[in-house]
Amino acid sequence: MAKNLTEEEIFENIDFTKNGLPAGEYEGCSFIVCNFAGVNLSGITFTDCSFTGCNMAMAKLGGTAFRDTVFKDCKMLGLRFEHCKEINFTVSFDNCILNLSSFYQRKMKATSFLHSTLHEVDFTEADLSWAAFDNCDMAGAIFENTLLEKADLRTAYNYTIDPAQNKIKKARFSVTGISGLLSRYDIIIE
Repeated sequence: MAKNLTEEEIFENIDFTKNGLPAGEYEGCSFIVCNFAGVNLSGITFTDCSFTGCNMAMAKLGGTAFRDTVFKDCKMLGLRFEHCKEINFTVSFDNCILNLSSFYQRKMKATSFLHSTLHEVDFTEADLSWAAFDNCDMAGAIFENTLLEKADLRTAYNYTIDPAQNKIKKARFSVTGISGLLSRYDIIIE
């Protein structure tokens, strides 16, 4: 049975909580100010798509494919990205609220997180090498056995990363962010 293919369409101001998003593949589509809160997006493939101003809080992502997908100004609370398909998983976030989301064991090399809120996001065992966290609030974010080599956290803030439990070789930090690397030692930095 062939999947439905939707190409180059613009979906604007649609509340998908009522009837859901039809299953299939979406290529080059734009979703603008749409409501996906709690919607089951399982098994849907998004390639070269953009989501702008969308509410995706608590959407179901079982087997969802995000390939070269951009999220801008989106509310993305409690999303479980580890349930997405791994093959070609490439996303970027700009001015998004990703609080309480999880990227457990997700391979995300060179992913961009710009001006986003990442409170209590789980990055356990994720590969974030070369990732950029530009002006991101990372209060309570979880980093355990996370690969952060060559990642850029110079303008990120409120993070706590234990260098003994994470790989941070050649990662970039600002002088003001050093306290987030030393918090396990319970020292006072003035």
